[in-house]
Amino acid sequence: MKSFKFIFALISILSILLLAACGNSEEKADTEQDTGNQTEDTSYTIEHAMGSTTIDKTPEKVVILSNEGTEALLALGVTPVGAVQSWLGDPWYEHISDKMKDVEVVGTESEVNLEKIAALKPDLIIGTKIRQEAVYDQLSAIAPTVFSETLRGDWEDNFTLYAKALNLEEQGTEVLSQFDAHVEKVKQSLGDKVNQEISIVRFMAGKSRIYYTDSFSGVIFDKLGFHRTAPQAELFEADTKLGNLAIEVGKEVIPKMDGDVLFYFTYAPQGDQAALDTAKEWTNDPLWNNLNAVKSGNVHEVSDAIWNTAGGVLAANLMLDDIEAIFENK
Repeated sequence: MKSFKFIFALISILSILLLAACGNSEEKADTEQDTGNQTEDTSYTIEHAMGSTTIDKTPEKVVILSNEGTEALLALGVTPVGAVQSWLGDPWYEHISDKMKDVEVVGTESEVNLEKIAALKPDLIIGTKIRQEAVYDQLSAIAPTVFSETLRGDWEDNFTLYAKALNLEEQGTEVLSQFDAHVEKVKQSLGDKVNQEISIVRFMAGKSRIYYTDSFSGVIFDKLGFHRTAPQAELFEADTKLGNLAIEVGKEVIPKMDGDVLFYFTYAPQGDQAALDTAKEWTNDPLWNNLNAVKSGNVHEVSDAIWNTAGGVLAANLMLDDIEAIFENK
């Protein structure tokens, strides 16, 4: 009888332990399943120029449709699978070409190639309303699509949007913090030199422009504390077609291009001879040679790619380096 009771008790204890083990296993499995679901459930919604877009997971294959956006991706450590061709270069700007070797060209900012984009099977497309609004619906049918509103000097706002779309906000904040520190370093290096009045001119095939405070270069000079001349301020108050971005002018306006320091760049894709001829014609004009900046040796030809067309964070940092180097020698 004692032996029977002992065996019965032993069986009971083993049953309880077995049930407990099963319960713990099921609970662990449930916990692991819940954790797994939380890991996979990384969808997020981005508000942008065309509304809102939900992205199911952190993108791995990204197509970028603006030059400044390309720079944003590269600064965040993301190589796009496809990108629009650089405005200058074959097909990329010189300062990014080594990072873009395996990237597919998907047209230009003004004319994207939808078939090429679809063939890349991206899980995110980033573009801009000012260039690609007409094809937004087609792009959205290919993959989740996020658009900035415009380009001009707003690259920092756009950069923040792109970082959110890529689910890389923390890295984006760090990139912008480093840029702000670079601005402050250059500003301290320049000292009182920022009290000068600067002028920025661009030559293109058959036309010339004065660039102002809302341009890519203008925003950077504003951050550094430089000033603009009263004649240029009056010029932009009178002509608001492009806001404070730029104004196209004739030779009679050359005297208003003056400043303590004058910078100019030429947009000449593939060595466009017409653009080069425009620059040569204007910079040899008597009105140009009568400018105080010219007579005092304070005119500097700089890169159109870095100072204007690239329009992103990489170019912004390179432009800061240019400014510091130019004024160190003055």
